[in-house]
Amino acid sequence: MNLFTESNLSPDILKAIGEMGYESPTEIQKQTIPFILSDIRDLIALAQTGTGKTAAFSLPILDMIDETSRKIQLLVLCPTRELCLQISKDIKNYSKYMQNVKTTAVYGGSSIMDQIRSLKDKPQIIVGTPGRVIDLINRKALDFSAIHWLVLDEADEMLSMGFKDELETILSETPETKQTFLFSATMNKEVERISKNYLTKPHRISVGSINEVKKNIKHEYYVVGYRNKKEALKRLIDANPNQYSIIFCRTRMETQEVADFLMQNGYAADALHGDLSQAQRDTVMKKFRLKNIDILVATDVAARGLDVNSLTHVIHYSLPDDPEVFVHRSGRTGRAGKDGISMALIKPEESRKLKQIRSTTKIDIVEKTIPTGEDIIKAQVGGVFEKLLTEHEDIFTFDDSLIPDLSNFTKEELVHQLLQFQLKDLALYYKDKHDLMEQKLSSRDDDYSRRDRGRDRDRDRGRDRDNRGGDRDRGRDRGGKPRRKNEDMVRFFFNLGKKDQLKKLDVLDIINKATAGNSKKRAEIGDIEILEKFSFFEIEKSFKGELLNNISSMKFRGKDMRAEEAN
Repeated sequence: MNLFTESNLSPDILKAIGEMGYESPTEIQKQTIPFILSDIRDLIALAQTGTGKTAAFSLPILDMIDETSRKIQLLVLCPTRELCLQISKDIKNYSKYMQNVKTTAVYGGSSIMDQIRSLKDKPQIIVGTPGRVIDLINRKALDFSAIHWLVLDEADEMLSMGFKDELETILSETPETKQTFLFSATMNKEVERISKNYLTKPHRISVGSINEVKKNIKHEYYVVGYRNKKEALKRLIDANPNQYSIIFCRTRMETQEVADFLMQNGYAADALHGDLSQAQRDTVMKKFRLKNIDILVATDVAARGLDVNSLTHVIHYSLPDDPEVFVHRSGRTGRAGKDGISMALIKPEESRKLKQIRSTTKIDIVEKTIPTGEDIIKAQVGGVFEKLLTEHEDIFTFDDSLIPDLSNFTKEELVHQLLQFQLKDLALYYKDKHDLMEQKLSSRDDDYSRRDRGRDRDRDRGRDRDNRGGDRDRGRDRGGKPRRKNEDMVRFFFNLGKKDQLKKLDVLDIINKATAGNSKKRAEIGDIEILEKFSFFEIEKSFKGELLNNISSMKFRGKDMRAEEAN
């Protein structure tokens, strides 16, 4: 029985969603669909990612839309291109049997002229990102004068990404008579302010809470120093065979670096971040959805709009600053009634950050030890049988006479031979590997002194300073004058290191060339720290924009250079 029939939606819509496998509405759909169908008030709906929000607002609006009008009646604003495309695709599927309803997606990273041409089909529904919608408004390509409904989807994320001014500009371009629906996972101060200024006595629907994400998700954390993080990540993946996972990183460069490490070690992985073109992002996401790759390494923003229900694991390679981001990340596994596992790699100095996440979310995050080689082989044996004993479709046929005589083997001997063959490479890799040193977080933050944290941080980053005169010269610039205070400097992460034959003189030359446009003075340069695969350097803040604008177009020994502000 399809319980959506109780919502009084039109037969065309029910037929379309029935073919998509929709049987019973989610909680947000149960509350939102009848409200939108029967009420003219604005709405604030609070629900976590992956709860069916798109159907909650689009199904009732499609039921009421005027198919005979060629004017824009619904505008949906969302934070990312991926989410924009996903919502647009869903609405097109829902309206499959509504022949006169047209939906157009408009977003950055794609030809604006192609999108302007698509608007000539006079769609009734626009799904867009704020920046591209503003561009099209300025080009007089969008007319919102006849809008009946405005949806702000993932409003908290749009505001956190800096779209506040764009949202307010777009809202001012729409008629006051419209009905506004604000969907958000959280109700922070900015979302509250937008709702007060642009919604009229809104009705509120709240589904679930921040704590509900942990119901069918097991949360684990592993303490590991910076130098061992990639090796620890490899062990977590090897100890959890047959996984389909997302690994979350803080920065674009870290994301690419981790993905490169995994691919070089033979894993079916790829990266998703803001430095990729739209075509590259689409290719990566298609591969992940089709399970051509089973590990996606992503930044938080890039993963928005990636709607996958069968993730087995989420791995926090780096902890987020916001506890609710931790919840959003973890909530991508354990969907559709399945169990999930959230694993976090914690540096020793991150005890306070972990404590904040625990206290804010009330999630029970259990400490685990990094798997040993023996643990991994045992898990892999279980993984082989898990795959082997799963129901398989017969893809090809062969003559049983091709099977050699196995009567001389016992069942145990035969299985032993097959496992040795299957797991040989992995067993050889871990055979002579030392177990990673177990590190404990202090139960009291005071026990972990600032001096200890600094010592561990220096050790874990693998610093290779020349101590001969290093401390003596650290407080002065190249001319011997006292350096500026730290608050006047900005620290950058640089994608080249010792493996690229980079030296301090090279870094000085790169900075000077990247900031040469300022004829009045040269940038003051602080610490330069060159590590094996990347580096850090400091320059005075006033040169930050100039350096970022120029360095990406420069090369060092034929290699592209990238820099971003270090956290």
